[in-house]
Amino acid sequence: MAVYAALYAAMVVVFQPISFSAMQFRLAGVLRPGITRKRDLAYAYALGTVVANIFSPYAGIYELLFMPVMSFVAGIAGYYVAKQFKGNYYVCGAVIALIIPASVAFMLYQLFNTPMIVTLPGLIIAEQVINVLGATIFKMIEPRYQWWE
Repeated sequence: MAVYAALYAAMVVVFQPISFSAMQFRLAGVLRPGITRKRDLAYAYALGTVVANIFSPYAGIYELLFMPVMSFVAGIAGYYVAKQFKGNYYVCGAVIALIIPASVAFMLYQLFNTPMIVTLPGLIIAEQVINVLGATIFKMIEPRYQWWE
């Protein structure tokens, strides 16, 4: 769990110019579909979000409390919905990629009065792309290595 949280946070910070923009294109999101196989990674994802968001130019209550909580909620929801689909990485990623954009759009509305109708479509597209990429990577790794054991 510590490695997962640290890797998520490190990837967000390394790609900081796009991680904290209005579109929040977080390449670290490729790790999220992995929650499909190990529910505890939802905790690690939330912890990684806290650490990563410390480096946000907008660090505050939304970045350091609200988004980590929503990351945990998204991870747990993704895990349980994917479980109903035989542990499908794509399902987990899709669920997470609906909850997180809604949360980010809400946060942007609260912080900058940016209408959710303006930010939400782009956020959903960016999140779905990242999560499909991540699910594909995990799907390719799985036949060769059961990483979650």
